[in-house]
Amino acid sequence: MTLFTIDHEKCDKDGICALECPAHIIEMTDNCPVPSVGAEEICIRCGHCVAVCPRGAFTLNFLSPEECMPVKKELALDAAHTEHFLRSRRAVRRYRDKPVPRDLFEKALGIACCAPTGSNRQEVQWLVIDNKDDVKKIAAHVIEWMRYVVKTRPELALPLNMQTLIQHWEQGSDRICRDAPQLVFAHASNEFGSAAADCHTALAYLELALPGFGLGSCWAGYVNYAAGQWPALADFLSFSENHSCHGVLMVGFPKFKYFRAPKRNNPVVRYHGEQHFHKIF
Repeated sequence: MTLFTIDHEKCDKDGICALECPAHIIEMTDNCPVPSVGAEEICIRCGHCVAVCPRGAFTLNFLSPEECMPVKKELALDAAHTEHFLRSRRAVRRYRDKPVPRDLFEKALGIACCAPTGSNRQEVQWLVIDNKDDVKKIAAHVIEWMRYVVKTRPELALPLNMQTLIQHWEQGSDRICRDAPQLVFAHASNEFGSAAADCHTALAYLELALPGFGLGSCWAGYVNYAAGQWPALADFLSFSENHSCHGVLMVGFPKFKYFRAPKRNNPVVRYHGEQHFHKIF
């Protein structure tokens, strides 16, 4: 089967599809796009050619223009809206005692899966814990790991504030999972060199998508750390063989609203060829 077909009545022969193709597998022959030799084996299935064609003339054997979400100019964020959205997002550490509906969460997760991945491999997988008892069990596993670290590697436990967290736990305060109704783990096969970056990017997309559905999140760093260090927790999570977890989010409905965005450090940048760093104000 041919990798792609062209609607010649729509095609204006501008060659944009060939110029945009990341794999350089589209050639212009007689001003018409044709696949290069071995194109089907080299194609990374990114869909750029279909997405960039202004006339919708390009159809891959696995993707048509009609299957793509149209890009609407009226929904594009301008600079002010972009700044407001990104600056106003907060890490949520206090959650309402309310479960996260799966259909609502899966809409946000579907957006997160549009995050870029190395060579468009799309190998990120997800483990969702949405039972509060299981979330509590995970927090308990992390505390047991911390107790072990305090005894065996106090030099590591001290800067990570583990003894204080253990004390809070013993007093009935969960500062590990913060009573979140849901935990979301991103994991991928160790075979892929970009696995960690792909998971981190997908988690960042998920963090940014959740507020649009009324949800908030915060990275569960202690859980992620323990997942790779504590066998009992690894057994409980049961990731696929040869898979590593690269990040965990606590997810839930925020208990409080925020009314202003705190300042953050200004960027510190040095342009190549210059000797000094600059602070951007």
